[in-house]
Amino acid sequence: MNQTTKKTNQDFIMSPKVDVCFAGLMENPMVRKGFCAAILRVSPETVEKTELLPTHLQRSYADDKLGILDVRVRMLDGTQINMEMQVKGYEFWDERALFYLCKMFSDQLKSGESYENLKKCIHVSILDFIRFPKDKECYHRIGFCKRKTGKVYSDKLEIQILELKKLPKEIQTGEEIVNWMRFFNGKNKEEFEQMAKKSEYLGEAYEALQKLSADDLKRLEYEAREKALKDHNSFLSSAQRIGEKRGEKRGRKIGERHGREIGEKLGREIGEKHGRKIGEEHGIELAKQVFRLQAQGKTEQNIASECDIPIEKVRKILA
Repeated sequence: MNQTTKKTNQDFIMSPKVDVCFAGLMENPMVRKGFCAAILRVSPETVEKTELLPTHLQRSYADDKLGILDVRVRMLDGTQINMEMQVKGYEFWDERALFYLCKMFSDQLKSGESYENLKKCIHVSILDFIRFPKDKECYHRIGFCKRKTGKVYSDKLEIQILELKKLPKEIQTGEEIVNWMRFFNGKNKEEFEQMAKKSEYLGEAYEALQKLSADDLKRLEYEAREKALKDHNSFLSSAQRIGEKRGEKRGRKIGERHGREIGEKLGREIGEKHGRKIGEEHGIELAKQVFRLQAQGKTEQNIASECDIPIEKVRKILA
């Protein structure tokens, strides 16, 4: 092994944003305890036991093209936490998260058992993309509450969303969950070492990460999964670009037709020639926006809301 190869191996460190690495970290009881405590907003010392439940690569339904490697933990009081690392958003992401949360909740009961045996379930999504573009917060806790008063209806079901892309650049003293987010978002050994100093649990996480990175078999598994994720995301991005180009072409055709209609109406007031031009430009831009949002996985209702047009017009453009 030459010096360059040796140095490269010494510098190598896995990224917790690759799900097999994240799952490997959660196999460590102390790491699991520290992160679960941050999710539950309690001191790690109060967490008596965490049990790692068996899971598999979730690919049971048509929308899960690549499969999701999740981690499920059961606390001493029966509370269950399902965690997943996601690096790319896709269509119906919200619906899928809700589905797996509800499935985790309902799977607790066996036939004939009482509903009183149901324990709290939390679905945690760690995202390397922005889910809430209009919200500056990077950490979200979502539950059931009365809309008018905001009063909690039940705390038995909860979704937590951690948006790594929104982490503030400067390291600030804040919630422990944010420290974990910074650790998961680490890019190199220096950043991991810096976060390891924040607590003994993050220190343990860094030690576990180093051991995973030094394991040849784990590294092969990691690199294979990383490649699969990159290939899948590249395919999605390519499909989106193709969809946008097709949408632009179709949108121009529809927009010209729609623009002529608008232009004729405006033309009666400000001159047919000038009105036609304005109408066509407006129609083309509107159609472009509609197809762009469709390529991003937006529903017809969401597109209508964002474009401020009736849903019937959205359907007409997409027809």
